[in-house]
Amino acid sequence: MPTGGTERQRPPREGAGREPAGDGLLVVDKPAGWTSHDVVGRCRRLCATRRVGHAGTLDPMATGVLVLGVNRATKLLTFLVGADKTYTATIRLGVSTVTDDAEGEVTARRDASALAEEQVRAAVRRLTGAIQQVPSSVSAIKIDGKRSYARVRAGEDVELAARPVTVHRFEVLAVRRGRAGAQAAHLDLDVEVEVSSGTYVRALARDLGELLGVGGHLIALRRTRVGDLDLPRAVTLEQLELDGAPAHLIPLAGAAAASFPVRQLTAQEATDLGHGKRLPSDSPGRIEPVAAVGPDGRLVAMLDETHGEARSHVVFPAP
Repeated sequence: MPTGGTERQRPPREGAGREPAGDGLLVVDKPAGWTSHDVVGRCRRLCATRRVGHAGTLDPMATGVLVLGVNRATKLLTFLVGADKTYTATIRLGVSTVTDDAEGEVTARRDASALAEEQVRAAVRRLTGAIQQVPSSVSAIKIDGKRSYARVRAGEDVELAARPVTVHRFEVLAVRRGRAGAQAAHLDLDVEVEVSSGTYVRALARDLGELLGVGGHLIALRRTRVGDLDLPRAVTLEQLELDGAPAHLIPLAGAAAASFPVRQLTAQEATDLGHGKRLPSDSPGRIEPVAAVGPDGRLVAMLDETHGEARSHVVFPAP
């Protein structure tokens, strides 16, 4: 027991002195060099809550839309993870890396100077639509409970199975030819892609290079849209620090309405859903989740209408 001197002060709690955030989404413009977990950690402090998660990882080199759920809105993230996404990117043809992006060690250089633009565009068309894609071995996919990238870093040889994905749009915006000193000539492509959930843009870069016989990797990536949440809605971490996170929070009902079909409930229907009851379906067979909003504007539940009845995926009780 202390007999003198000053008592040791505890460090301030995470978020101490910050205005606690409510329930909703933050759309952050992730800076380069930050992991998605880094951004989550910063926003936990800014929102004065531990209940912050994200709807889909961005690699450290990537920038752009990172959707965060705060407090009860973390329940929405499960549904947003499956949304289509749009990216702008730069692909370098003629250089292959171990990670299929600019952060990995170069494994091969091949001269891409003879490639014609029409050859490139023809190969792009082959990678558009429903395709089978083998993810990069340094992806975050889990194998027997351990991330693939962790296995690669531990020296394991990792081979991932191909999986079906859809490339809705793969557009070449610009083509630039270059040479790095005495190295073989490369070709840089600025592209825009719209893809289904689970599609790896760096794997598209790798596969495009292989189709053209010169190899390829990703040197820049910016996510511009997740579902209906896009860059014009996004804020930087600096803006969040300056204004306070609550100023940029999309409230729960508005967040759901921005990304999903909405069903307006009567007061009785809202009560029934809150008690775990099912409702007749407005659109039997609808695949996407539906945001059920009460007459007071509150998000009551996310609904599954794939069958003849509307049943709750998840319910949001009144606070």
